[in-house]
Amino acid sequence: MPYLSRVWLNPRRAKARVYLSNPQVVHAAVLAAFPSPAGPRVLWRLEPDWQAASEVRHRVELLIVSEPRPSLTHIVEEAGFPGSDDGLAETADYQPLLGRLAEGQQYVFKVRVNPVQSVMEPLAPSASQRRALESAAGRHRGFRVPHRTLAHQTGWLIERAGRWGLEIAGSSQAGALDLRECNRERLDFRKSARTGPGRRVQIATVTFEGRARVVNAHLLRDALLNGVGPAKAYGCGLLTLAPLPTDEELRRP
Repeated sequence: MPYLSRVWLNPRRAKARVYLSNPQVVHAAVLAAFPSPAGPRVLWRLEPDWQAASEVRHRVELLIVSEPRPSLTHIVEEAGFPGSDDGLAETADYQPLLGRLAEGQQYVFKVRVNPVQSVMEPLAPSASQRRALESAAGRHRGFRVPHRTLAHQTGWLIERAGRWGLEIAGSSQAGALDLRECNRERLDFRKSARTGPGRRVQIATVTFEGRARVVNAHLLRDALLNGVGPAKAYGCGLLTLAPLPTDEELRRP
């Protein structure tokens, strides 16, 4: 049975600041919520707008989608608000939402993605890419490199939305998309290694929010459960849906 969970992190705690600076630490903590050492396929996302404010936000939301029910007490105790009545982790059955999805419905969606493309020769190859180019002698399959401009990142999302069972509202009219970029970030961290410093990882991410219509409920269920795009281990790919705002909510200042 799939579940959607939420944990509030306290950015004033030392361990929470480690979470916010290294996606691999968050991934390890999320996997530790399950009894299997290998862990299931899970999706997670830190709401990124905490970085947009001039001051540190009071709390940061960590969302998790998983098939088994997680045990998130360790995250609360080391990086959250232990002992607080409203600081405990929340876990809800995800099946009711998945079961009522149908073609033609409209939702507000949000997703953090790592838009990439495959190229034969990067403009600025890394050391490992240069070694691969030299050893492959032109017979390699290509390299995955990030889209760096917002225009290319947006185009990547629009092109793939149909594969996720969605049509972004207004996509049939040029320039009329109901799509917003919430946050762009370049992640730069090192993967932990048993001996010495680990491999350096750099990922360009962007968070989009917008309005979309369901065109294929089966594809959308798969996208909600299994994620979209690359870098899922590092907090990308978790697609979430919310009801459209009511007229009254739209009129509020």
